[in-house]
Amino acid sequence: MQAIILDTETNCLNGLPIEIAYAPIEIQHGRLSLDRSKIFDQLYAIGDQKISYAAMAVHHILASDLVGQPSYNSFRLPSETQYIIGHNVDYDIRAIERCGVNTQPLKAICTLALARKVWPDAEAHNISALIYQISQGSEQARHMLRGAHRADADIILTANILMHIVHELGIEDIEQLYQASEQARIPSTMSFGKHRGTAIAELPADYIQWLLKQDELDPYLRKALEASLVKTL
Repeated sequence: MQAIILDTETNCLNGLPIEIAYAPIEIQHGRLSLDRSKIFDQLYAIGDQKISYAAMAVHHILASDLVGQPSYNSFRLPSETQYIIGHNVDYDIRAIERCGVNTQPLKAICTLALARKVWPDAEAHNISALIYQISQGSEQARHMLRGAHRADADIILTANILMHIVHELGIEDIEQLYQASEQARIPSTMSFGKHRGTAIAELPADYIQWLLKQDELDPYLRKALEASLVKTL
């Protein structure tokens, strides 16, 4: 179980995980495989914390579903996990960190960033929209999406999207996929501030230098800014 696709459902935005699912995958010679019999899927109790109605409307998990379930802080990843894959994977990583999981040694692969690279002109890059796009609005896609927004179903859907990404990018193995993800996560334009929408290569040097002094700067934005600054000097 060197690489897993992982998905979490939380009690509110950036909250505690109330469902965690993962499945091991392999990529060998450009072919992705997932053994459905090895999918892990577990609901978790969160003590006195409540499930927000907004979150409930997405995943349809009720407080009554969590009665008698193990505490969220009992969750642990398989010890041999090296790569963790998810759609907006940073959200899921932060969720399992709240369980006490040390994620520092893991190599994170973001299918959202990869999807934006592969299909830059897609109308939307969420899981459901991508499944419909890949299948060209098929009946099969609608059937697949009936269980969307529950962690176990999203594992299968993410694997489906990932299979197409692997094909489109000519990925041969999991390390190559990780490197492609790292590159895809480096932004080319600013997404906030007074220069929102501006290409990073066109930002004023003094603004780049100011941004680089900010402690909470996204590490991938930092990479883009540092590369741009080198070119201007």
